[in-house]
Amino acid sequence: MSSAGTNATLEAAYSEAAERFAAANPKSAAIQEQAQAAMPGGNTRTVLHYHPYPLRFARGEGCRLWDVDGHAYVDYLGEYTAGLYGHSEPVIRDAIKQAADDGWVLGGPTLLEARMAETVVNRFPALERVRFTNSGTEANLMALATARAYTGRDRVMVFKGAYHGGVLYFSGSPLNAPFDYVMGDYNDPEGSAALIREQGDRLAAVLVEPMSGSGGCLPGTDAFLNALRSATRETGALLIFDEVMTSRLSPTGLHGLLGITPDLISLGKYVGGGLSFGAFGGRADILAKFDPTQPGAWPHAGTFNNNVFTMSAGLAGLTHVYTPERAVALNADGDALRQRLQKAIDDRGLPLTMTGRGSMMAMHSGRTAPISPPEAGQRNRRLVDLMHLDLIHGGIYTARRGMMVLSLPMDRGAFDTLAAAFEEFLDSRRPVIEAALAEEMV
Repeated sequence: MSSAGTNATLEAAYSEAAERFAAANPKSAAIQEQAQAAMPGGNTRTVLHYHPYPLRFARGEGCRLWDVDGHAYVDYLGEYTAGLYGHSEPVIRDAIKQAADDGWVLGGPTLLEARMAETVVNRFPALERVRFTNSGTEANLMALATARAYTGRDRVMVFKGAYHGGVLYFSGSPLNAPFDYVMGDYNDPEGSAALIREQGDRLAAVLVEPMSGSGGCLPGTDAFLNALRSATRETGALLIFDEVMTSRLSPTGLHGLLGITPDLISLGKYVGGGLSFGAFGGRADILAKFDPTQPGAWPHAGTFNNNVFTMSAGLAGLTHVYTPERAVALNADGDALRQRLQKAIDDRGLPLTMTGRGSMMAMHSGRTAPISPPEAGQRNRRLVDLMHLDLIHGGIYTARRGMMVLSLPMDRGAFDTLAAAFEEFLDSRRPVIEAALAEEMV
């Protein structure tokens, strides 16, 4: 089939799925239209938009969501990994209620922040000291600013297609924080090490996710990550692991599982118990620069850095719910589910592949897994869009980009529901999928 014919077949399938979606969700459509009067595109978070319009949710419980039109879904978006605890974990709810009962915006250190800090320091090997922020974006900004101040250098190395927050988005955004950037290729150990050495004493830091989350759940290879560690040590640049997403992948974060210790890490997402949260930290000698009892200490502000709701929810979650044992079990479930979905693909001989690790995974078109975000972006994204709408029709809510995330309330029934909806997509869309393979030849 010609390229034009393949595209026409895929677009016809997507148009049919979009029409079916619109017919089933008139209340979401009405809210979308109303929202456009106050927000550009009716949207205040770009990643949540998709055609013809996004679902509007009324409530959530456990691992399930209900939209305003009354449809129920198993939530595999998982708030892009922040929704680890689901939507109604009693331990988290009780902690938030206790915080509310005790009063908020207290304007001083509280009973919980030191315990929260001690908990995350004890959990993640790279953290000798930690500072709290309000989001993963803010944590990464502070980590980069820290590295630049500590080294006395200006330049920052990131990787093409990487995402580290709303102003650290390396896929063509004009809104990035104005650091002096140089960009390498993800999972290219030799090229990355050479670039670090070439930058020499101009380079303050290398910022990288040990598994690219937004880029398609693409694990960094041992060779790649160890090359970054060796080259940064050699040149004096700091290695920063963005573990905002990936810290959920083992009891000690992904860096702990891999046995690679960066100089700094950033945290966010689930660590705050599902509330707004961020943190950055690492080597004690670096973080000592923030000690306000010392002359010339660096300032670090943030009205809500130690807000009582996040401190309470985050501490309860890490100490009573997401224990090391639960972390191991959840990620084993994720590995098994990803292999189950891949087997469904392989049994049908279809040109799709699942990537990921533990409780994070994504689907890509093509028979082989991409190794970098730009490569993933060159695959047939429209096919992934089609899967997104088809899974919604099957009662499964995922990220538009094909990402699927597990949460603690999920059980075998939730896994079976995803597998059934996924297999229906594979079977009903076989001609479209096969046409996409003929075009991509991957």
